[in-house]
Amino acid sequence: MKKSIRFGLTITATVLLLNSCKAQKNETATKIVLKNTSDIVLPQKAVEIKRSAFPFIKNASNYPIILQQKDTIPAQLNDLDGDGKWDEIFLIADFAPKEKKELVLRWSATDPKFTVRTSVRFGKRTGKDEPVKPATEEVMPANEVHTALGYQRYQTDGPSWENDKVGFRHYLDGRNAKDVFGKKIPAITPENVGINSKGGVEDNYHQMYDWGRDIFPVGNSAGLGGYALLVNNEIKRLGITAKEPLNNIETTTFKIVSEGPENSVLSYNYHNWDINGKKYQVQETTSIWPGMYGYKNTVTVNGLQGNEVFLAALSNINNTNPLIEINSGDFVCLIQHGHLTYEKQWILGTAILVPKKIYNGYIEAPKTGQLTDSYLAKLTVKNNAPISYYAVAGWELSADANFKDAAYFTKYVTTLAEQLSAKVDVEIK
Repeated sequence: MKKSIRFGLTITATVLLLNSCKAQKNETATKIVLKNTSDIVLPQKAVEIKRSAFPFIKNASNYPIILQQKDTIPAQLNDLDGDGKWDEIFLIADFAPKEKKELVLRWSATDPKFTVRTSVRFGKRTGKDEPVKPATEEVMPANEVHTALGYQRYQTDGPSWENDKVGFRHYLDGRNAKDVFGKKIPAITPENVGINSKGGVEDNYHQMYDWGRDIFPVGNSAGLGGYALLVNNEIKRLGITAKEPLNNIETTTFKIVSEGPENSVLSYNYHNWDINGKKYQVQETTSIWPGMYGYKNTVTVNGLQGNEVFLAALSNINNTNPLIEINSGDFVCLIQHGHLTYEKQWILGTAILVPKKIYNGYIEAPKTGQLTDSYLAKLTVKNNAPISYYAVAGWELSADANFKDAAYFTKYVTTLAEQLSAKVDVEIK
């Protein structure tokens, strides 16, 4: 994880934050009013306040301190477009039904150092005998997938991201599948996961540690929250399987956009994805924040011909129970539950939440081919129009042992869908 781009690393007492704000007493405070427009409780609701919402910004390069009376609500700045200027203030807050929160925004020259509840880990090596070093970005040509190289370049096969509940990883090595790290504790996992004592890449995360382990079999599926296109009724994988030496994507780029205490954001660009001689450009953004057993994924495809269907993937390896399909809020929830882990050792619930307005049912991937062992939600896709969906994983050994129960996990997923659908109005005074 790149500590230089974190906005907070440890707990700081509220009194220190208040003193920091007093030091800014000559600066005019900004009032922010947040209103839960729904009739439901919203625990740890993510709120994004765009820079454009503020009529005047002073000391905009400093740290935001948001106060509700004497309480401080942790917040961070996100520079989403990489231009060196922040684009949004991101915060997490609890709301009662219809609750209105009146907040005060001040700016501090001192980092308030909030508790770290999200993180990204990414490391790579330049050669087979070279040690892994932390990185914030990568560019991978089609001929540098791990099969062609003869070794695995990336720590944990690619970037991993987590919050206080669960972790995930993305196979940047050409496979572009999503895996699950089960977490037993809320603390951020160690930096050296996937690295041996000599600094080399090593699969040491399929064994249990105090924090947890990799629990999810992926195989030739796209994992939990990966995706593909259905073109003329043929499933087309984004990338390749583990044994193929040449990618169907000309260049893959990756970047850690933000890594902060309340939100971490990753970005992928797939340049010239070749499907039957046609080239597609794909942009993907992954975001995670505290409190939920999942992450948000947003994908934009350019170059569509009109005969494509977007497929959001849910690996069904080891699944022996029927897939559950439930409408909740703005989403359709596709849910499975059972011994979905390696060697069926533990109970795990997995789900994807896809937009109801563009959902057209699901199909099951074949048992052979480039993309297998998955349920695939069919979504209407328009050229250069983003599609956002969520992937959820609840492990019986996590902080919530009730995930062992199928009905409980289903209720968790549908409630989360309602909470994610609820809107919080933002007013700047």
